[in-house]
Amino acid sequence: MQISAGILAVAKPEGVTSRDAVNVVQRLVRPTKVGHAGTLDPLATGVLVICLGGATRLVPWIQDGRKHYIATFRLGVTSDTDDITGTVSPGSDPSRITRDEVIAALQHFTGRYEQVPPQYSAVHVHGQRAYDLARQGVVSELAAKTVDVEAITLTVWNPPDFTVEILCGSGTYVRSIGRDVGHHLGCGALMTTLERRAVGPFSLDRCVTLDGLNVELITQHLQPPRDAVAHLPPVQLTVEEMQKLRQGQRCLCAPSITTATGQDYAALDENGDLIGVITPTDDQPPRWTSRIILPFSSAK
Repeated sequence: MQISAGILAVAKPEGVTSRDAVNVVQRLVRPTKVGHAGTLDPLATGVLVICLGGATRLVPWIQDGRKHYIATFRLGVTSDTDDITGTVSPGSDPSRITRDEVIAALQHFTGRYEQVPPQYSAVHVHGQRAYDLARQGVVSELAAKTVDVEAITLTVWNPPDFTVEILCGSGTYVRSIGRDVGHHLGCGALMTTLERRAVGPFSLDRCVTLDGLNVELITQHLQPPRDAVAHLPPVQLTVEEMQKLRQGQRCLCAPSITTATGQDYAALDENGDLIGVITPTDDQPPRWTSRIILPFSSAK
């Protein structure tokens, strides 16, 4: 089957790697190129966004989308992976911890803050993945990264377990939130379950399951590339403007369009289909320059 471009939201089950899920789709749509936008650990379930064909060029914009998670943590234990799949060690007795104390602790990790990734993560350390070093018994000094956690809401309090709903930006490690809350409370904590409910506009209710997946179902559930950049302001281009951009040239921004330097825009053709992502230069008058341009047969 040859697919020019599209986006498939898959409900990944527990115990399956993101690569495994991509391979299932890849076998069905060869020779179309396939890739995913944001890894889910085998423990995690939920939305895995898989891009097909020319839509693989849109992965960075999908990854930048807001994430919606439901996670459960357990107080009084820790692990080397910061979740239940690792080597679990006892922490301090959590019986003294109250619901209000957990709520207060969660607020310390809301907003923009510096978060240290887990030892078992894909962060590069001197050219190697942190998880590869961790498997060799090497403890790495991982640099903290700025993350943006819009909201954390306690939804279930069943001590020593508690469940939260999280809205966050790209690059946030949910395991690290649980680890840091446990450290803040002085008893330790690890993650026991994780479900990703949404990545940008791609939500769990729009997902297809891997069980019984076939070419017909992929075609039925394939979403257009434009959905990946629905958060970007749209700009409709003329045929001449599109031709210049496809040739690697720049074209003048229409005087009627107010542009912001550094802002990405969704470039649309006369039918409203996506042809790529463009950004204005700081010239006067400003000109459009392309960030990415989709192949001719990919615009939808």
